Amino acid sequence: MNEVGAHEKRLGFADLVAFGGLALPLAALNLPFYVYLPTFYARDLGVELGTVGVILLLARVLDVFTDPIVGTLGDRTSTRFGRRRPWVLASIPLLLFASWRLFLPPEGAGGFYLFFWSSLAYLAWTMILLAYSAWGAELSADYNERSRIFGARESFVILGILVAAALPTLIGSDPGSRATMASIFWMMAIALPIATVVLFTRIHERPYTEAHAIPFVVGLRTALANRSFRQLIGAYLLNGVANGLPATLFLLFVQHVIVAPDAGGPLLLLYFASGLVAIPFWLKVSSRIGKHRAWSLSMLWVCCIFVFVPFLGEGDVWWFALVCLFSGISLGADLALPTAMQADVVDADSVETGNKRAGFYFALWSMATKLSFALAVGIAFVALEQVGFVADAASNDDVSLFALVSLYALLPLVMKLASIGLVWNFEIDAARYGELRKKLAAAQGTT
Repeated sequence: MNEVGAHEKRLGFADLVAFGGLALPLAALNLPFYVYLPTFYARDLGVELGTVGVILLLARVLDVFTDPIVGTLGDRTSTRFGRRRPWVLASIPLLLFASWRLFLPPEGAGGFYLFFWSSLAYLAWTMILLAYSAWGAELSADYNERSRIFGARESFVILGILVAAALPTLIGSDPGSRATMASIFWMMAIALPIATVVLFTRIHERPYTEAHAIPFVVGLRTALANRSFRQLIGAYLLNGVANGLPATLFLLFVQHVIVAPDAGGPLLLLYFASGLVAIPFWLKVSSRIGKHRAWSLSMLWVCCIFVFVPFLGEGDVWWFALVCLFSGISLGADLALPTAMQADVVDADSVETGNKRAGFYFALWSMATKLSFALAVGIAFVALEQVGFVADAASNDDVSLFALVSLYALLPLVMKLASIGLVWNFEIDAARYGELRKKLAAAQGTT
């Protein structure tokens, strides 16, 4: 096994910026995939709501099968440039090309077009995000420093989302319009290569040689036998669906329930700005009570806010703005803390197997993430179509609007409560992780 140093060096501010900076263009490209793209293809290109939901669900399900393959290959990659860099570098042109085709589609683009290019884009996302996440997990073996590293990265994630959310307002366009999609793409097509160069120049990978190859089935069996992994991935999946439903339905909720479509961009901006400001607070809380308890409290907080959403209606822009502001506070914890917890689970696996399988584990979590968002899109759009909701209609009946509100706020609330139940007594706290580090250090001295 490789080193697990007894004294971990904290990354400097410039290093945190260099590592986290890549997340900004990635997040700015990613927001349209979940928030703008479904509405864009349903409303502007005329693809039926149910069809969009099924297509994106199928593309995500197909993509799920590539995750363990890419993750395992990434862990086994050995080049003079490292394990993670080659995958990041190879994914960028593929991601940009597929995004170009999705964001700037020709007239008449339909279901098959959406399926093909979204599947290719998802493959590119798999390649870059697994390598990037595993790289971050391997930068430090300190319990709180990992929260700091991923907190910095998620700060740039939110900044990227803010850019994508603010752009429609800045250019005077609707959030789900063709002009918005094109503008986001061209800006990020410039920013992504620049951020990659900065990352490669400033941040180095820790040298590592795999102790022994672990067959996939054996590795998966070992992971499933890990109770902390089962706890975390279950909570991660439920919380992912809970987050995916309001993300997918946000523009429709603003347009048909609040009846203020022009407010969509500013409200998104408010939500993500609130999340960005709250990240240092959640990092401080996690250092005192543990990552799992801090994450649980953040989810409980957003549940308390979402209980008020069903009481909103036409014209309640300012009340909904308060919902966006206060629910956004939980976003920083929701992004940074589970990822840092994942890195701790990887070290628990290293004690068991003798290998550092960050790529494999982040692949499994990526599968859960993609499945959760695919389920969110599929559940939301298919359910709305079943009750007769029409995205581009001037108005919908009370039953359709109640279904929209329930899918946007009530179902996510129930799922978040279930997620809290799974993760509240998570096994790996600071004390338990200290024991794991001692075992890893002992293994280093004997291998």
